[in-house]
Amino acid sequence: MNNSTNKPDYGIDAPGVIRNLSLISVAGLVLAFASFWLLRMTWQWAGWIFGVVFSVTFVVCLAESIYMFWGSKVGKLYERERLLDLVDIEGDEKILDIGCGRGLLLNAAAQRLTTGRAVGLDIWNRQDQSGNHPDATRKNAQVEGVLEKIDIIDGDFRNMPFEQDTFDIVVSSLAIHNVRNIKERRKALKEVVRVLKPGGRFAILDFQHVKEYAQVFKELEMAEVSVIGPHYLLFPPVRIVIGQKPIG
Repeated sequence: MNNSTNKPDYGIDAPGVIRNLSLISVAGLVLAFASFWLLRMTWQWAGWIFGVVFSVTFVVCLAESIYMFWGSKVGKLYERERLLDLVDIEGDEKILDIGCGRGLLLNAAAQRLTTGRAVGLDIWNRQDQSGNHPDATRKNAQVEGVLEKIDIIDGDFRNMPFEQDTFDIVVSSLAIHNVRNIKERRKALKEVVRVLKPGGRFAILDFQHVKEYAQVFKELEMAEVSVIGPHYLLFPPVRIVIGQKPIG
């Protein structure tokens, strides 16, 4: 991290989900109090039953919202380093981060480069991450001291604007699951394979569909495909699928 007083801000993942969980927990608390109040009325057993149900709802939803918020602010910083350790960056590679968002993986990858370059690709969907915008990505890169090592490009990872065999490494974090259609997710994974150089490595982190990703990569004849995890520094827990594009 940069030693200045400024710190990078990588936003909140799934802010709508955290908001909804928080609202449900508040509603659960209010309804629990209302239900226990019924104990003083004629519906004694109904009061106990609903009071317990709504109390559990309050505790569970509050815990999940806090867990997700902590993961967005702290947990994902550890997970990005774990992911990058898996692709063995030497320093001279050209690295692509698909769905780069505010630059979490992009900037960390760039920090490990000497003569290489890191490229971030995104369509900047703010529903998936708060404040998602290329200006935020550049600001974080500047704070992290890697602005001169990165390029930021608008584009859809299902149809990447890159030539075949362009990158030594492709990484992604919590992005591909946002594609709801399985055929479209498969297109994204085919694009990962297409833009990788022979011998190139990939690591895809997600909390959904990771076994599906691994199966598709095997069908595409990628080598050494495996799934790492689950890891619990994020909620829901995440896994990482890794592999390599064969040479020749």
